[in-house]
Amino acid sequence: MTDNLADRVRHWIAQDPDPDSRTELQQLLDALPSSAAELADRFSGPLTFGTAGLRGPLRAGPNGMNLAVVRQAAAGLVNWLITQEPGGLVVIGYDARRGSHEFALETARVATGSGLRAALLPRPLPTPVLAYAVRAMDAVAGVMVTASHNPPQDNGYKVYLGEHLGGPLGAGAQIVPPADQEIEAEIRAVKLLSEVPLGHPGTVLGEDILDSYLTAAAAVVQDDQPKDLAVAYTPLHGVGGKVLGDAFLRAGFALPAIVPEQAEPDGAFPTVAFPNPEEPGAMDLVLALAAERRADIVIANDPDADRCAVAVPVDGNGWRTLRGDEVGVLLADHLMRLGRTGTYATTIVSSSMLRAMAAKRGVGYAETLTGFKWLARAAPDLAYGYEEALGICVSPWMARDKDGITAALLVAELAAGLKAELRTLSDRLDELAAEFGLYVTDQLAVRVDDLDEIGRMMSHLRAKLPTSLLDDPVTSTEDLLDRPADEAADVIILRTDTARVVVRPSGTEPKLKAYLEVVEPVAEGDVAASRERAAATIRALRTEVAAALGIWSVSP
Repeated sequence: MTDNLADRVRHWIAQDPDPDSRTELQQLLDALPSSAAELADRFSGPLTFGTAGLRGPLRAGPNGMNLAVVRQAAAGLVNWLITQEPGGLVVIGYDARRGSHEFALETARVATGSGLRAALLPRPLPTPVLAYAVRAMDAVAGVMVTASHNPPQDNGYKVYLGEHLGGPLGAGAQIVPPADQEIEAEIRAVKLLSEVPLGHPGTVLGEDILDSYLTAAAAVVQDDQPKDLAVAYTPLHGVGGKVLGDAFLRAGFALPAIVPEQAEPDGAFPTVAFPNPEEPGAMDLVLALAAERRADIVIANDPDADRCAVAVPVDGNGWRTLRGDEVGVLLADHLMRLGRTGTYATTIVSSSMLRAMAAKRGVGYAETLTGFKWLARAAPDLAYGYEEALGICVSPWMARDKDGITAALLVAELAAGLKAELRTLSDRLDELAAEFGLYVTDQLAVRVDDLDEIGRMMSHLRAKLPTSLLDDPVTSTEDLLDRPADEAADVIILRTDTARVVVRPSGTEPKLKAYLEVVEPVAEGDVAASRERAAATIRALRTEVAAALGIWSVSP
């Protein structure tokens, strides 16, 4: 088996266009048999398209992100594109992670080598700028080189389609089946990297594309609304800092106070263990800055600025980071109050509160599978979409994707308006709870080293589905694997009269996730008492779900 592995490694080295990667693999090859496990992992299989593209660790070999894998992926994408739209334009963006610029240039060279036109964004910029550019430039496709909020050692490759190929609902949205499967097949059909034709590295766009994006972003908020708001902000070493600052100034807000240690793009992410605002400790520096500056609110973007996190002051007791569902319903309510019509959409793992709000306010509602590739296509008249993982689309006409810059602007507009009335985001959440009931969500996430463990946990759950939760009978059980092939997903949904549990593997990380929700009525306007009851209930639900998954110790 080692001899066969060695032959595969030698074949890969012979094709790898990157001398550093060739050296990396040769050193491992020379270290056999002690390096057998490492090489076996790197050659255990190719990276496959997950949530709209590739994502994996930066390392040599087919099971990593490197120049060879990017050339193969780009060749497969381009081969598919030229059968659909010969001579079309591909717009390429990239963040500040290690390898991103090189991967973007390689993609451009592959595109032009096959007769397509390629245009690169002028510098490392947020993912939503790329999604916007695909629509604004009438491109047939877009590529964004980013691993979003993944660890520093990762990078990734997201693919978007223009209206030519994605249709009106998918213009500027991430790819979905069957396109992703067809592209994947084309990638696997690329056997000899040395035979992939390479052209020039494309055209580098001017700053006018960013200027156009900023003009559209600033128009998300209204000129006549209050703008007095003190914001503490962090881009978490990502590419959102200057773009968000410029967007705030154009919209009439003061420049947010930015965490100096995290202001500039840095792919090493030196101040955080995990560059995701949802992770414990990731927002510590911006919360400290907020306390120092007596800010009204805190805003954080993830490294590619397609997600928006918000924290609010707690009377006499520091700051509280809002859950993605809380931000999502706050902005939905704000837009409904402003009179925006159309369909308000969310996913099966997000709070069911949006459904109740839409029904009472008389606006359309849609619910999709997890991921913005589905949310973007929720309805022709999509007015707003959000997912609980801090992804929010407040302007579908700009880009059919989540956008942490425009979401931050709308959060600021809402907070400034409330401040002018001597109220806060927390006050508005309490008012919504009094009106609709208290919807409390939580998540149980299990990170694994062996991806097979996720399958074992899902099998354990399917073999012995709970018949009750929190001493209430389970009123419905839905296994999405039982749906028709084009709608099937590895998801189990359990419901009682007052609780819901959704269990699924993560699409971007080696995790199994269980999304928990309980609904607590608010008696006589006493939201505080309802919150205490709901907190105890959701803790009990976490314990029960962990047991149902065969997990016997659960961190908070």
